[in-house]
Amino acid sequence: MIKFLDLQKINAPYQTAFQQKLQSISEKGWYIMGDEVKSFERHFADYCGAKHCIGVGNGLDALVLIFRGYIELGKLQKGDEVIVPANTYIASILAILQADLVPVLVEPDTDTYNLDPDLVIANLTPKTKAILAVHLYGQLADMAALNRIAHQHGLLVIEDAAQAQGATNTEGFKAGNLGNAAGFSFYPGKNLGALGDAGAVTTNDPELAAIIYSLHNYGSAQKYYNDHLGYNSRLDELQAAFLEVKLPNLDAENAQRRMVANQYLSRISNPKIVLPVYNGGLHHIFHVFVIRTENREALQHYLLENGIQTLIHYPVPPHKQKALPHWNDWSFPLTEKIHREILSLPMSPVMEQQEIDFVIQTLNAYV
Repeated sequence: MIKFLDLQKINAPYQTAFQQKLQSISEKGWYIMGDEVKSFERHFADYCGAKHCIGVGNGLDALVLIFRGYIELGKLQKGDEVIVPANTYIASILAILQADLVPVLVEPDTDTYNLDPDLVIANLTPKTKAILAVHLYGQLADMAALNRIAHQHGLLVIEDAAQAQGATNTEGFKAGNLGNAAGFSFYPGKNLGALGDAGAVTTNDPELAAIIYSLHNYGSAQKYYNDHLGYNSRLDELQAAFLEVKLPNLDAENAQRRMVANQYLSRISNPKIVLPVYNGGLHHIFHVFVIRTENREALQHYLLENGIQTLIHYPVPPHKQKALPHWNDWSFPLTEKIHREILSLPMSPVMEQQEIDFVIQTLNAYV
């Protein structure tokens, strides 16, 4: 069986370093908001090119804390509208709702599946105060266009960079340093994955960083003194230490993913399969490699019968979810088509050449 993602194999080279970190932390007896977290925050900020990084509990909390931080600073108010792609993972939507803001869903660009800047402009209203740019599947949204729109209309630009650790634009700027603030997830399956839940916020805004630092720790900058109605969403020492071990290899592992993607793109040839659009740059880290096909269930079953695991990112769009019944009658035809047809192929930095070859040969033989 070719696994969709072999986490044991990905993490195997780090096991000795993981054990050393575990022993060190256990011996120190400091488990929350200690030296390991501070070190990772500093190094991840440097990696992204941002001035500030705050480690938090997970990617959803990272986005919620950004929105809440801007509300505390008076740059957003409850009820303000936030433009967001209709075809994103529901966490993007939940973050907006949990901050008492209003999501405005917009159809994606047909090639990248990211926000279409023209449709962003078409959906602006006097209540629009922010754009949530989701770097879906590890591919950067058109941040140059989105930032121009934001500058012209006085909007905040927030990156949902949960899937984009290391994605880099043509000027050499990385995800996490392309807007006003960014939220990251380090869920185990991410390109930079912890061994549990973990996340981070990056920003160049010292006021926002200070507010989020307080909010993520019960609204407290000094123990037992609470300035805000905050949360308990802290990156713990152990996960920070594991991430610190893996961070130096992130760019090399992303390069391996691009190598796999380039082989898929150049060698898969089947009229029933729509391949992603990619120009070979560093703007895509291929967190997942997503194809489209009209009869997805048949293709997925065929691949599984041939020993190839696949996943669907994602089978149901947010506006059709049971949790959002008042949205279920909304119509986003392109988003719905994407969610009906997408299928994610095996993708990781540890795929062996014979596995890549077999996936390609099997897809080319599909009729």
